[in-house]
Amino acid sequence: MNRTLTYTIPEQLLPIKIEHFLRTKGYSRQLIVNLKKDPDSVLINGNPRYMNERLHSGDELTIHIRETESSEKILPVCLPLDILYEDEDLLAVNKPAGMPIHPSINNYDNTLANALAYYFSRQNKPFIFRCTNRLDRDTSGVTIISKNLLCSGILASMVMNQHVHRQYLAIVRGSLFPESGTINAPLGRKPGSIIERTIDYEHGEPAVTHYQVVKKENGHSLLSLYLETGRTHQIRIHMKSIGSPLIGDYLYNPDMEWIHRQALHSHKMSFIHPITGKYMEFIAPMPEDMQRIISYSI
Repeated sequence: MNRTLTYTIPEQLLPIKIEHFLRTKGYSRQLIVNLKKDPDSVLINGNPRYMNERLHSGDELTIHIRETESSEKILPVCLPLDILYEDEDLLAVNKPAGMPIHPSINNYDNTLANALAYYFSRQNKPFIFRCTNRLDRDTSGVTIISKNLLCSGILASMVMNQHVHRQYLAIVRGSLFPESGTINAPLGRKPGSIIERTIDYEHGEPAVTHYQVVKKENGHSLLSLYLETGRTHQIRIHMKSIGSPLIGDYLYNPDMEWIHRQALHSHKMSFIHPITGKYMEFIAPMPEDMQRIISYSI
């Protein structure tokens, strides 16, 4: 995947080494190392330059990010792919429930990564799988994939610094009181399990979830949830901890009367585009299996 970026050095900027300037733009150490290996990847006013050379006000810096290899062990497979948005740097995909994010021992050829590998192979483009928010297999909704190392690194930093805003929809039985609140409880692995998580105040990692009831119907409540952190199974564990586990959750609440997967959907993600600086917002409608329980639309 190739990406060309051009920067005009502002008048007020003092002379600065190219490498230091790129660091201010979010270029990772690994990406800078990669650029150093490519003799035509860094140009000043159209001429190749080394990273330790200095930029001066008015210079035009051009960066060519080139990737020729694809992710190993990801087999291109023709699978349904619902792309909400795509540009030179990222894709927003509406992932269906039941589709794992990336291949594993039991999921070699049925994942989102397989579908994207096929999508790019049809365009004769290399593809390295870089997913920003790794949804559980049975969680549906908005998933962001970076198309180059620069976008991936900046987005990862934005997630860490809570600059990526994520709204989920979930369904629980009965009513909640209070109807809105914040759950602040650290999460860690459940002893004896490589999959399950649990609240662990001694060794767990910080985890914060905000919830709000938005509708009640058929003896269930639809919740809107915002995450400050993105721990594995965070919403599922946090809601169970206050006595309102998600329905259909085979791990933490095998209540399968209304749905056969956890009733959890990544509804909306918003952030400032890591390269263009534009505000981005992606919305995936609530899927049909959740709408059958509670009719809802935004």
